[in-house]
Amino acid sequence: MEIQNYKKRIVDEKIERYLKLFGAVCIEGPKYCGKTWSGRYHAKSESLLYTKTGGKSNEVELAKISPEIILEGEKPKLIDEWQEATNLWDEIRYDVDRTGLKGQYILTGSSTPKRDGISHSGAGRFGKIQLRTMSLYESGDSTGDISLKDICDGKKISKATGEVDLRKLANLIIRG
Repeated sequence: MEIQNYKKRIVDEKIERYLKLFGAVCIEGPKYCGKTWSGRYHAKSESLLYTKTGGKSNEVELAKISPEIILEGEKPKLIDEWQEATNLWDEIRYDVDRTGLKGQYILTGSSTPKRDGISHSGAGRFGKIQLRTMSLYESGDSTGDISLKDICDGKKISKATGEVDLRKLANLIIRG
């Protein structure tokens, strides 16, 4: 699927790798961190289980009654807000087991699903990826010259950062 104005994420490489390792990838994280956009970027078709106004779509009832219809489409298929029809988890697990194919589904959702209707953990079939809000590097507010990973790994960093505008810094912290 073609997505205009998609900002590449550091996690994109991990999603690609997981699509090669698992039959399904489940992207989890807080609301508005980019789960749907990242899923769409890697998907070839989609089912959205919500409406533009934020309510449940007719596809939620369809997913509960005839989940095989929701699973149709070019793969990998994005199923956004999948937790609205938790029966999809076991249907996807069954399909992954049946076909043995990797990279079939991308699931995204904003909340932790109730375990009602889910009989299997998904181990070996689902690769789980935790997505966070964009880093300053991803949003373009940092050059990436100084790596937090390098700092956490104990590497010595000797680089001048230049002038720091405290108002801008406060705004970036509040924005998230």
